[in-house]
Amino acid sequence: MCGLGVVYSYNNNSKRVDQHALKKISKMLKNRGPDSAGEWVSGDGLVGMVHRRLAILDLTSAGDQPMASSDGKIRVVFNGEIYNYPALRKVLETKGCLFTSNSDTEILIHLYRQYGVDMVKHLRGMFSIALWDETANGLLIARDPLGIKPLYYSDDGKIIRAASQVKALLAGGEINTSECPAGHVGFFLWGHVPEPYTLYEGIKALPAGAMLWVKKGEPQRKPQLYFSLSDELRSSEDESRYLSEIQVADRFKAALEDSVKHHMQSDVPVGVFLSSGLDSSSIAVLAAEHSRLPLKAITLGFEEYRNNQNDEVPLAEQTSKLLGFSHHVSRINKKHFLDELENIHRAMDQPSIDGVNSFFVSKAAKEIGLKVVLSGLGGDEILGGYPSFTQIPKLVNRISPFSFLGHSFRII
Repeated sequence: MCGLGVVYSYNNNSKRVDQHALKKISKMLKNRGPDSAGEWVSGDGLVGMVHRRLAILDLTSAGDQPMASSDGKIRVVFNGEIYNYPALRKVLETKGCLFTSNSDTEILIHLYRQYGVDMVKHLRGMFSIALWDETANGLLIARDPLGIKPLYYSDDGKIIRAASQVKALLAGGEINTSECPAGHVGFFLWGHVPEPYTLYEGIKALPAGAMLWVKKGEPQRKPQLYFSLSDELRSSEDESRYLSEIQVADRFKAALEDSVKHHMQSDVPVGVFLSSGLDSSSIAVLAAEHSRLPLKAITLGFEEYRNNQNDEVPLAEQTSKLLGFSHHVSRINKKHFLDELENIHRAMDQPSIDGVNSFFVSKAAKEIGLKVVLSGLGGDEILGGYPSFTQIPKLVNRISPFSFLGHSFRII
């Protein structure tokens, strides 16, 4: 992951960017990108950008950010990876575009030149983007269709600030920090802060599949959706009802294989988070098929589960051995958790009751030198890996005798 920050004074009477505040934003983002840091402020002082880089593609300084077009009229900071960038590059080169790096970041500049803000509709990947167009006096911020990469913003009608973390925006100052009731209530209801809310009235999350265009002298605008997951699911539902189970399974396998293949694009070694579940095991098998180099697998084990049926390590070891992976096991206990508690809170941008496992397994990946790791996160929801997927149908069957009560009796 990388970290980005941008400040734009777009009101005609706005003040210049506070470069000291910009440096504070950058400092807060350091853990997201330790490989290099970049900063740029426009000549009139009304636009500022910072970036912290975790180098994955084109490890040279040619891939550093903020990245500028050849004439300096466009500047971009970017967090994520564009999986279809090789195909996009070929198309752009046929249109006469010249590239000076092998970074997917440079694709964004040429793509914007060709399609304007609609460039986001051509991207396949996970990303948050901030792009400054000097000629149009406009700033584009955008987030990937599924909201994999975070992007938060604050807009007081004079200055818009955006960053990869809530804490980074707070570090820059001049933010309305009064409590957001929806954010707080959402956390206590669901264990996380629901988007687009945060804990603060002055900060919002840019929705998944949304972009926001801000131009000098124009009033505040609302984010515009360029992709709707709910619409996509409804469309797929209409189509899938005419497919057999075998056809659905074949399509799922092809989609998963295509996704893993695209995620393997990297100029640094790629690893796999491997538990004993269907999700990570399926990804591990496909990654082994498409990797040019031996892969490393990381498994998180709990000392309290050692040598009992809840221990995922033995089955993960068997899977790893079968696939020829170099397997690294990291076991933790209560003491490890307590020792790292302060670091866990520091790494957590917003409060959540989840993510501790991710913290420890990511820490293990870093310790063995991995920057890119494939994860089965979210796979249980698709493959029915949680116990609730079998428990709920059983519960529904048990209460079916009471169905005559109608709407007065239902599961909430």
